[in-house]
Amino acid sequence: MLDSELIKQAQSGDRKAIVQILKQLETSLYRTAYYMMGNEQDALDATQEALLKIYKYLPSYKGEALLHTWAQRIVTNVCIDLFRKRKNVILFDEEPQHEDGKAAKEVERGAILSDLRQAIRRLPLQQQTAIILRYVQGYHYQEIAEAMGLPLNTVKSHLFRARKQLQKWLSEYQEGGDVSWQMKK
Repeated sequence: MLDSELIKQAQSGDRKAIVQILKQLETSLYRTAYYMMGNEQDALDATQEALLKIYKYLPSYKGEALLHTWAQRIVTNVCIDLFRKRKNVILFDEEPQHEDGKAAKEVERGAILSDLRQAIRRLPLQQQTAIILRYVQGYHYQEIAEAMGLPLNTVKSHLFRARKQLQKWLSEYQEGGDVSWQMKK
C-alpha cells in the first residue's frame, strides 16, 4: 500500500518518490494489461503508456480513490483505447512454457489456463475488465466500481453475467471433473 506522505512527495516533484510509486504499481498494472491485451508485447506497451499517464497526472491526483485503484482505471482505459484503435480481436497466442520432464498435470493445467484466458477475452469489455480486476487483481467490489467508474450494482451485474458466461463456455471442464477450480463470488 502506498502511504500518503510518499504520494505528497511525488506530487511535489520528488523524483525518488515518483519512481518508487511507479515501481510499486508496475507489476499490478502489467498483470491487468496482460489479461486484457492477451499478449506480452501489447501488455508492455499498455503498461508503459499507463505509467507515463500516471507520471503526467500524478500532480493532479486528488485522492478521491486509492492510488492503486486510480492507476488501475488508467491502465484499463489505455487497454480499451488500444482495442478501439485496432478494432480486431487479439487471442492469446502465447502458450505456457514447460520444462522437459514436467508432469502431464502441469501441461493440462496450462491448457486449462489458456482456455480460461481465451474465454475471458471473448467476454464483452466491461465484463472482462470486472473479471480481471476481481479474480486476477483481487479487488473488492467497491474498488472495482471506483476503478471502472461504474455504480457498485453495475459491477456486480457485470461479474454475475461474466461468471455465468464463463461457466457456460468452460462447462466441459466442470462436467468432466478434470478441474478442481471454480470461480468464487
